[in-house]
Amino acid sequence: MDITEPAVSQYLYSLLPARDAVLQEMEELADKNQIPIVGPVVARILCQLVKLVNAKTVFEFGSAIGYSTIWIARAAGEGSVVFYTDNDPDRARLAEQFFERAGVRSRIRILRGDALDLFEQTPGLFDIIFVDLDKHHYPRAFQRAVPRIRKGGLLLADNVLWHGLVAQPPKDDATRAIVEFNRLIYSCPDLLPTILPVRDGFAVCQKL
Repeated sequence: MDITEPAVSQYLYSLLPARDAVLQEMEELADKNQIPIVGPVVARILCQLVKLVNAKTVFEFGSAIGYSTIWIARAAGEGSVVFYTDNDPDRARLAEQFFERAGVRSRIRILRGDALDLFEQTPGLFDIIFVDLDKHHYPRAFQRAVPRIRKGGLLLADNVLWHGLVAQPPKDDATRAIVEFNRLIYSCPDLLPTILPVRDGFAVCQKL
């Protein structure tokens, strides 16, 4: 999935401090079972951004086994609320076990079902909204998320370079949706966007 040159990607991973036992287990599980997670390089970016904007309310569109959720919850600290979403009940149950073991269960609200519907049912503004659900939903997630990010907050999204396919004429719905999402973030007057060419592309957009 990495769009960075393999040797550079390997170098970046070699620099990372060891993760704790829970995160290492999640990384191994994801690799073995092809479960999508952001991985530790992007997770550290998430962690840094949460701290930089002092985020206390975070909504994730798509959380899988909760790997990114743990990084976010730990960075946000006591008193934060992180909304986990996934439509697979087995993944949600597994994620809850990881949250308990990671010591962040009390900061996380576990929502099961369609992330877009769950978002509509969850009131309020958010410091950060992180988009990492099925790619064909990205434009809809953009439309719903932007009005509900507080000024100075962040819209974040993973996989926005989509294996490099965004640089070619799109041939499938997922690629077309990512291309449209990227067009939307760069044309939105309410956002200051940047796409970081790390792993599979990571978008960082500040609400103006």
